[in-house]
Amino acid sequence: SNTNLDKKCPQITYVTPGKIVDMGVKDANNMGAAMAPAALDTLITHLRDTGRKPSYYDAIITGDLGYIGKEILTEMAETKGYNIKNNYNDCGVLIFDKETQDTHSGGSGCGCVGSVFSGYFYQMLKEKKINRLLLIATGALMNSTSSQQGESIPGIAHAVAIENLEK
Repeated sequence: SNTNLDKKCPQITYVTPGKIVDMGVKDANNMGAAMAPAALDTLITHLRDTGRKPSYYDAIITGDLGYIGKEILTEMAETKGYNIKNNYNDCGVLIFDKETQDTHSGGSGCGCVGSVFSGYFYQMLKEKKINRLLLIATGALMNSTSSQQGESIPGIAHAVAIENLEK
């Protein structure tokens, strides 16, 4: 049932499942580069499916590409005609302070997007500090054996649009 109370809470308005993208990255120490192409593919699919522009969202968030993957995604999006510089960030970049915590590229893996979303962005949505969020969870399809054998690291990303319908 969709009551008035429900409309006051942030709602999932759209889900874009991703597909596996393998650009041949083999360096397990550069997961952002392995996952960024999948994040881009899902982002473009989402924007085309919905007819939205990146500027529709108050925030577009990935997790966890880290600093290197964030830069790669931003540049790749620009080459495809999508400017995400003003409203895009990455959970791996946001969760730690690179300078004081010596984290190098960013946060750590799959827990990063869940932690930053549930601990920070969901609160911002509830307080209506932002009203439209596109959350893109990224993943690498590998294991220690495939990495040791020098196989490429395919990436995948799924997107969820979460919005305040009653502003």
